[in-house]
Amino acid sequence: MLKYILFFAAAICLTQAKHEEYFGHSLYGVRVHTMEQAQLLIGLVERLYLDIWSYPNPLNEGLILVAPNKKAEFEKFVLAINATCRIDTMNIKEKLDLEDQLMEEAHKKSNASRSERFGLSFDVIHRFAVVDRYLVDVANRFPRVARVVSAGRSVEGRDIKYLRLSTDNFTNRNKPVIFIQSLLHAREWVTLPVTLWAIQELVINVTDQDLIRDIDWIILPIANPDGYEFSHTTTRMWRKNRRRGHHASCVGVDPNRNYDYFWGTASSRDPCSETFHGPRAFSEPETQITRNIINAFRDRMRLYLDIHSFGSMILFGFAAPAPGRMPPNVDTLRSVGTQMARAIDAVKWRNHPNYRVGNVAQLLSVASGGGTDWALHVMPNRLSYAYELPAYRNQRTVNGFLVEPAFIRQAGFETWRGIRVAARFVVRNRALFED
Repeated sequence: MLKYILFFAAAICLTQAKHEEYFGHSLYGVRVHTMEQAQLLIGLVERLYLDIWSYPNPLNEGLILVAPNKKAEFEKFVLAINATCRIDTMNIKEKLDLEDQLMEEAHKKSNASRSERFGLSFDVIHRFAVVDRYLVDVANRFPRVARVVSAGRSVEGRDIKYLRLSTDNFTNRNKPVIFIQSLLHAREWVTLPVTLWAIQELVINVTDQDLIRDIDWIILPIANPDGYEFSHTTTRMWRKNRRRGHHASCVGVDPNRNYDYFWGTASSRDPCSETFHGPRAFSEPETQITRNIINAFRDRMRLYLDIHSFGSMILFGFAAPAPGRMPPNVDTLRSVGTQMARAIDAVKWRNHPNYRVGNVAQLLSVASGGGTDWALHVMPNRLSYAYELPAYRNQRTVNGFLVEPAFIRQAGFETWRGIRVAARFVVRNRALFED
């Protein structure tokens, strides 16, 4: 218990005097009327090294973070292409400081980040070391169901662990496998409660016994540990991993542009870009781990879920600029996605929008090298989705990637409601997934 208290005390101290690099950065809301305008705007983002929080398209307002010395050029360009923009947040540092304040208050109230029973609490966002230890604890405490696997080392040498959950240690080859991962993008902190909640419900609470009896689960809570830790200690909006060597001063590869499906065709070759795809497909250990898991269980895997934020969306492929962009099982993907969305909407907070379901290129943007695309490509006829969790906004306007502690538990609870629907679908419809 003492080690958790000391760890959180140290973590809170590290949050002081942060975010100076974001002073004066403004978050713009941008509306476009055509996809051509959207592509022109994305080109500007790449050229000026801006940070897209959400992609603009004719259906959605985009959110783009702009540094002080680039605001004039940005606004002039938006006007020139006949798009419109507004300032959502004048100085994003104020929101980052507010998030720190709310998290510090939550840590002070937290019961040493442990629930009343065994398991991690859902009143704070847990750091890598805490989650890493927790996965080992779960496997040690519930050896008949849980096994911890060290999948490999990150760029900076962190041990990337996941849990295999099964009543028979994956020996029954007739059981479907479901794989869930979170935190592929480092700054998307609110995705972590989803995988932790799944572990809690499958192993500790076991309120839905059929889900652990009839399905084997692979759950990877922190897919990008180096970037995740860096987003806590140094740069809150860090997205990529921490790969060095491609550029003298720019660090990191976007892991969700590094998978081998149309790799490099709709992403950036610039190491300074937020969407740098790396030197080759699967160049990064973080994406190699996902690849190895899927390849090992490809014959039995029925559902792949990559949890992201934000936007209240359930997305399916293809995002890449592929001929005949829609996958052959698009009707099933849309139907199951809609069922998941309805289950979440039934229990979501009323001030949140209903989930939207659709093709990622249509609802967000064209992109290549994504994990959900690759999984759908190598496992045709299976289910592969990216969740985009809600952007929580309360009266103090903590929004976007920033986390309001009050929403942490809700994020895990409501998303699990959706995941349960898809899990039961794959059990009931085995014939649908036969090769």
